[in-house]
Amino acid sequence: MSLFDAKDKSRYATFSRRTLMVTGGMTAVFATLAGRLYQLQILEGDQFMTRAEENRVSQRLVAPLRGRILDRFAQELANNRRNYRVLLIPEQASDGIDAALDTIGQIILITPTQRERIKRDIAQNKKFVPVTVAENLTWEEFARVNLHLPYLSGIQPDVGETRAYPFNDEMSHILGYVASVSPDDKKDDQDPLLDLPGFRIGKRGIEKQFDAEIRGTAGASRVEVNVYGRVIRELGHEPGTPGSDIYLTIDRDVQRFTAERMAGESAACVVMDVTNGDVLALCSTPGFDPNLFNVGINHGQWNALTSDDHTPLMNKALSGAYPPGSTFKPAMAMAAVEAGLDDLQVVCTGSITLGNNVFHCWKRGGHGHVDLHRGIQQSCDVFFYEVAKRLGIDKMEDAAHKLGLGERTGIEIPGERSGVIPGRAWKEQHYGVPWQQGETLVTGIGQGYVLVTPLQLCTLAARIASGNQVSPRITRVVGQSVQPRPQIKALPFSDKAILAVQSGMNAVCNEPGGTAYAWRIPDAGFEMAGKTGTAQVRRITKEERATGVKSNQSLPWKLRDHALFIAFAPVQQPRYACVCMIEHGAVGAHPQVQIARDVLLFAQQRNSAQLPTAYPVNAAGIDGVANRRPA
Repeated sequence: MSLFDAKDKSRYATFSRRTLMVTGGMTAVFATLAGRLYQLQILEGDQFMTRAEENRVSQRLVAPLRGRILDRFAQELANNRRNYRVLLIPEQASDGIDAALDTIGQIILITPTQRERIKRDIAQNKKFVPVTVAENLTWEEFARVNLHLPYLSGIQPDVGETRAYPFNDEMSHILGYVASVSPDDKKDDQDPLLDLPGFRIGKRGIEKQFDAEIRGTAGASRVEVNVYGRVIRELGHEPGTPGSDIYLTIDRDVQRFTAERMAGESAACVVMDVTNGDVLALCSTPGFDPNLFNVGINHGQWNALTSDDHTPLMNKALSGAYPPGSTFKPAMAMAAVEAGLDDLQVVCTGSITLGNNVFHCWKRGGHGHVDLHRGIQQSCDVFFYEVAKRLGIDKMEDAAHKLGLGERTGIEIPGERSGVIPGRAWKEQHYGVPWQQGETLVTGIGQGYVLVTPLQLCTLAARIASGNQVSPRITRVVGQSVQPRPQIKALPFSDKAILAVQSGMNAVCNEPGGTAYAWRIPDAGFEMAGKTGTAQVRRITKEERATGVKSNQSLPWKLRDHALFIAFAPVQQPRYACVCMIEHGAVGAHPQVQIARDVLLFAQQRNSAQLPTAYPVNAAGIDGVANRRPA
């Protein structure tokens, strides 16, 4: 073999090895690719197909309709109405955002604040995402937008749903309102609905208390989107499940009448069925329009509400705590009879002395000889000073609590205050000093540390009228479920005590000399029994007592005494209890008595407690009412 032949054979062997290596490498690569393709397309094909479909199809939540709130006769107090709104799609605004807003601003009002909010929303979203320009438009405004739509680039009219309160401020403190979700709302609530733009939840009243039930369950919309997230078409739509309806014990007609009678006053009035605690009216004036919070309240409106000295945002019926004044005396009279003081006789000369302190009666010349009956009838302070001195603060505190004072009633509206019924332990805890006997005397006439809510006073009147431990309630049915109530038990007071106090309260209104006799109900069969009260808000000096106490009319409004009145009717077979409290309203005409009188007469003539209700279930026989005590 020649040298050249040997070299050719060596080169051929090298080429063959390289060819084999390259071929083997390419085979391995293609095998790997084939294996990977087999894994992706065959073994994991379904999984990646699902992922691809998820990228192509977006599942979006659909807000459900909010449940309605209705009165005992199924009259809608809160419902849903059409929300006419205008949207702007930024990428379709051919002349720019400012030009589009200028054009639409010539048709509907767009404030500078709205413009700032619109631009902020546009900056935070993609250009094809619609942004709300204005909502809650009137039909006339919405029609104008549609009329000019061909000339409005980027503008899109839309119809949705929003919360509506047809009676404005009349029901505001009962219903509350809905408003936008805040970051704090999301801390303890994981409902994905809270992340929906524009979604609203209950913020006060029944709307807040039963928000979870009223809110409903989200629906879903399946839409096809491109790689940028732009919606191409809707593939399917499942509407949400509407929230549960709430039926209240409220009678809207009694509520309306009460609100009309209290117009112009800073006041509270409650009407209750004494047999089961159903609240027929719970009114606090002035109120506010809850629709403002739904559509968006402006700074001027908010400042007007918060700066008003009549505090329209406060529910005075259950969040306002006031000295009860003489409306506290029936509770002390109950305790007196239980302690064997029903035969107590006192001579009222206009004041009583304890140590170096003089405690005055409201009647400067005194009432003369006074017993328990006359003490209630004419509201003699000296008589109840003597009762308090003999009872002692411990028995007084116990009796007040048994009658529903100084503790929350449990009504289903957030924000209720407990008030204060003072005692030895309470004062030691709050002030670190012992209880004094002089404090016992002023407590006996509902002054000093004593604070109660109007709702508690109505509960007091209802318990005295019925002889049972009734407690107020304002919801009756949620969805299809009757709200459970405990068995109503008899008061832990003797029939003798109940009858004695009922008789004294009857004398207040229906016997000459009674403090409310001039404003009694003269209609036979509708008579009311009650107790007037005046609560001081300022200290009267010795000098003023010597020269004559200034009349409330001569004082600035903030320094005038509060006026209170508790009552029940009809006297012979009580069915309704009522309280009326007017802040700084203690004037000679006793407007609080006149309001309560008119409201009780209206409630009796309407007899709403015995009219058939419109609840969606058979609620008969479930109230658990014990046998009534004698009236």
